[in-house]
Amino acid sequence: MKMLSTIELASRISRTLISASKPHRTWTPALEQTLHGIGCRDLLNSALVSRVIDPFLIHHHSLALGFFDWASQQPGFTHTCLSYQSILKSLSTSRHFSTDIDRLMRQIRTLKIQLNASVYRLVIASHTAARKPLHAFSVYSDVRSLIYHIGADTTNALLASLSSAGNTGHANQLFDDMITTGVPLNTLGFGVFLWRLCGTVGLDQTLSLLDDVKKQDLGGVNGSIVAVLVVHGLCLANRAQEAMYMLDELRKRDCKPDFMAYRVVAEALRATGNAVHVEQVLKMKRKLGVAPRSNDYRDLIFQLISERLICEARDLGEVIVAGNFPIGEDVLNALIGSVSADNPCSAFMFFEFLIAKERFPTLVTLCNLGRNLCEHGNHDELLQVAKVLSAKEYFVDIERCNLMINLFCKASKVKEAYQALQEMKKKGLGPDISSYNHVMEACCKEDMIRPAKRLWDEMFANGCEPNLKTYNILISKLSEIGQLKEAESLFYHMLERGVQPDATTYEILVKGFCQENQLQTATQVFIKCFEQDCKD
Repeated sequence: MKMLSTIELASRISRTLISASKPHRTWTPALEQTLHGIGCRDLLNSALVSRVIDPFLIHHHSLALGFFDWASQQPGFTHTCLSYQSILKSLSTSRHFSTDIDRLMRQIRTLKIQLNASVYRLVIASHTAARKPLHAFSVYSDVRSLIYHIGADTTNALLASLSSAGNTGHANQLFDDMITTGVPLNTLGFGVFLWRLCGTVGLDQTLSLLDDVKKQDLGGVNGSIVAVLVVHGLCLANRAQEAMYMLDELRKRDCKPDFMAYRVVAEALRATGNAVHVEQVLKMKRKLGVAPRSNDYRDLIFQLISERLICEARDLGEVIVAGNFPIGEDVLNALIGSVSADNPCSAFMFFEFLIAKERFPTLVTLCNLGRNLCEHGNHDELLQVAKVLSAKEYFVDIERCNLMINLFCKASKVKEAYQALQEMKKKGLGPDISSYNHVMEACCKEDMIRPAKRLWDEMFANGCEPNLKTYNILISKLSEIGQLKEAESLFYHMLERGVQPDATTYEILVKGFCQENQLQTATQVFIKCFEQDCKD
């Protein structure tokens, strides 16, 4: 091989790997032969491996890891901090390589290799984002002396994640380290830490923690938000009386309670039947309370969602909505979309609040909500979503109508899907081929072959041409139930109308005819497939 500089050789190796791994760009054993073929084994060193990965394979995580592991197996080769830092930098930008990161970190510990603080920061942030706070804390524990260089954003996110997961001991240790070393706390880290801790410890300890942070600097901590989180945490622990006492203590420590904090306490006291104290809290609210700053809560909720602290985002959102406090349309959409994956009932509550404000969810939000309602079996709520939106005249275009039809079909609500189809026709909104495909596929899944055939006829009567998916849906079902003559007829029908079959079409038909011992017909279909491949 002609002598090339490290950067030129790294570029050549990366281009070869990317090209040879198309279309999926993932590592396979065949790529080892590709590397042998370009004769780079004898030129391998840690600096070259590092350069191949960073910058050339930095976003091709599978290829980067495969190349790194391949290099490990070459005679006489040893990784150094350079190559370890590059591979960790690549893998840390994805949430799918946590196990591999753990393996590499174990090797680093065994070899006693010291990495740059920025790499430890990336690894800790990656584990935190993947909701593996104990893994993140394990890495942090090895490099506690680098805490200031790891940075405030990463340590605050880890503090919040540990607290959310109930890892109180580790959260306390990290908090103490941050206070001792002067790493600034922010609303996310300190807020979630105190929120999840205050319900399990005495008021003296909670106040002591507040005093520690106040001595450091409260500049990065929103005192009013912390006040809401503290009283909410106490009320969740059935400590409403102490929450009432805490309102004044928080105000003394520059954590001025806003109207939300007073309402949280008042409602908790109301639930205990303590009308006298409820009135006292409401008087305090009128005299001392301040209006909540919606933008501050907006920022925190988006931070919580970004860090995948969905329970905390949901709880804070519920506090705001329950008190009918200002909340942005974008925040509600974000809450609906993120919360619905684990708690579709809460997401439905946010949806109702959004609609009550005369606002509509985005299509992406509605798709996420509907899909998650289906997956959790909340079909009644899905029907209610459709009913509410219909009453608000939401379905004004084909895209919105098709989304709802698709969701009905996923929930096996074929009748409702068909009714939505008819409504589209009345409004002059189509339907289009996607509308018919959704309902036809749902009919076939529910073994409703006659309605599916009627839809086929109705589709043509409305001047809607079938596409490849339409034919495959019906051919598949007809073959499955042994109506091979009709399936074959549809096959030749699609050829006559210029719709090209795909591999799925041929596979369905050949398999169906073979199972019925109609080998001659199966052969004819196979020949058609071969002829099409030759033309292509």
